[in-house]
Amino acid sequence: MRQPQPSPRPYLIAAAVGLLFGGADQYLGSRDVTLGLWASSVSGMSAPWLALPFLCGLAQTAPRRAALAGLTVTLAALTGYFALTLSPLEGVALASVPGGLLSLAHSNLDWVVGGLVGGPLFGLLGQRWRTRRSWPAATAVAAAFVLEPLARLGSGRLTPVTAVWLLEAALGCVMSAYVVAAARASRQRSSARGV
Repeated sequence: MRQPQPSPRPYLIAAAVGLLFGGADQYLGSRDVTLGLWASSVSGMSAPWLALPFLCGLAQTAPRRAALAGLTVTLAALTGYFALTLSPLEGVALASVPGGLLSLAHSNLDWVVGGLVGGPLFGLLGQRWRTRRSWPAATAVAAAFVLEPLARLGSGRLTPVTAVWLLEAALGCVMSAYVVAAARASRQRSSARGV
């Protein structure tokens, strides 16, 4: 008996969300003059780029599908970011897009490679949290939010809008508290069932 083919819908949704996320991130980063420095600070955050594949993986029950969803959303986000960077909205002439794309891809090679590794990994971590309530999986995302401001401060790359970074760290602390509470509740339910 033939097994039904899995629906491509989760990947299409992940691709659409990724394109919107990447475009929005690039838009914020280029609008610090009109929106203020907070916009470029938010755009410069790495932790949301890890949370995105985690959330897509959270929607999956199978590890392979979670990793693929994480990769899909990350590649789509990079595509959205690059597309808006090289668009007429940013003053780029269409004729210069091919050369600009090579240059942009080369200058962002670390981010592209990081996305190829981090997207599937954080997608898988999302699936682990969903199916096993694996606290280390969810803690990895929370830690990214808590530790990013400290890492930026240590490397001299913390922008002067400290409220943005404090908010990011606070969000990471709230996420950490939720992970601990949810993991504890899951353990209590398992022990009550005698598992």
